[in-house]
Amino acid sequence: MAKITFKENLCKGCGMCVNACPKNILELDKTRLNVKGYHPAVIKDQEKCIGCTSCAIMCPDVVITVER
Repeated sequence: MAKITFKENLCKGCGMCVNACPKNILELDKTRLNVKGYHPAVIKDQEKCIGCTSCAIMCPDVVITVER
């Protein structure tokens, strides 16, 4: 199983990772804001992650780490 971590305070909430995820397990957390005032990306179900790294590749700010 892969593990995804986010540097949430650097995320600008662009949603590119959400759109890139083939398993649709990422979303923008609309319930909170990071220090920059954006809704950060979060993973809904870590167990379903296949470790494809599509999210990390698409992230323009390099805030996503995928560990296999």
